[in-house]
Amino acid sequence: MDFQLSDDQRALRSGMRDLLGAVFDRDRLRAALERDGALDRSLWRELGAAGFFALRLPEEAGGVGLGLPEAVLLFEEAGRALLPGPLVATHLAAGLVKGAAEGEAVVTAVAGDLPVAHLAEADAVLVAGAEPLTGEPLAGEALRAFVAAARPVRSMDPLTPLHRAPAVSVRTRADAERAPAVSVRTPADAERAPAATERTPAHAGRFRFEAALLTAAEQLGSAARTTEVAVQHAGDREQFGSPLGAFQAVKHLCADMLARTEPARAAVYAAAVTGDPVEIAAAKLLADEAAVRNARDCLQIHGGMGFTWEADVHLHLKRAWLRAASWLTGAGAEELLAADLGAAGRLPRSSAAPGRPVPEAGGGG
Repeated sequence: MDFQLSDDQRALRSGMRDLLGAVFDRDRLRAALERDGALDRSLWRELGAAGFFALRLPEEAGGVGLGLPEAVLLFEEAGRALLPGPLVATHLAAGLVKGAAEGEAVVTAVAGDLPVAHLAEADAVLVAGAEPLTGEPLAGEALRAFVAAARPVRSMDPLTPLHRAPAVSVRTRADAERAPAVSVRTPADAERAPAATERTPAHAGRFRFEAALLTAAEQLGSAARTTEVAVQHAGDREQFGSPLGAFQAVKHLCADMLARTEPARAAVYAAAVTGDPVEIAAAKLLADEAAVRNARDCLQIHGGMGFTWEADVHLHLKRAWLRAASWLTGAGAEELLAADLGAAGRLPRSSAAPGRPVPEAGGGG
């Protein structure tokens, strides 16, 4: 099986990079900082017109009809550009919330007790609970009451305002049966990742796992960008008459950044093809580590100027910290991976040394 990107996928990624370079350059990034992270509705509509939110909607529903692997490529570019806003929630709300696919509506999401991003500007709120996402999003009077009961909390990312939201009751299974959900799953997704397999039954957390994967893709884009910025700075900056990159310690930092980014890329791309929750958990772990540690190393290579307000490096670090706590945390991903290892049973006999007992493939039952 060939896992290289197709020509169409490369063109899609390149087109999104060109679009973001035109509509969200550094000047607009800095303008967003001056607005304290308030969303630019015109930018949101431009993303909608480009098909960013409707990418996985069927063509007959007004979408592009592509799948999760293509969505991952777009979200990787969004992470690279530090594009602000509840991109993941609005993308997943396409076909469920009126105007989300076109970028006319801003949709955020509440998941457990995590703070809610961009709540004050949201036109609707998705509720991700223990059941599948089948209930009506919060909108209208329900949304206004929800926002009124929420309180703002300090965000580590100046581009992502946060609110601590009140508890939201999740719809029951009987409610879901009375009002079935609208699926945003496309035929392309179904071919790559069936809705139910032995390992992944029709689980209640599909919405949250897809959100985690798209967030991991954003982390991957950030990790790749900070690697490029660090290498460029190490080549341009001179110290003691030599480029900064000539020093072995700096070379090792840059090499380590690349060595974290590429395994994360492979894991994210593979999880997008399979849709397996365990593989998504592994991809989120690797992407979170790459984004956070690469931003820290990039800041280290920049020296004292790295954490100044004028540099963009600290913005990547703060966003990476915030994303790492979103949808699927490191602890949650580790628990999922450990449970999967525990359920794997014994290793195949052929993998053990001759004459030796086969070891258990995990510590838990």
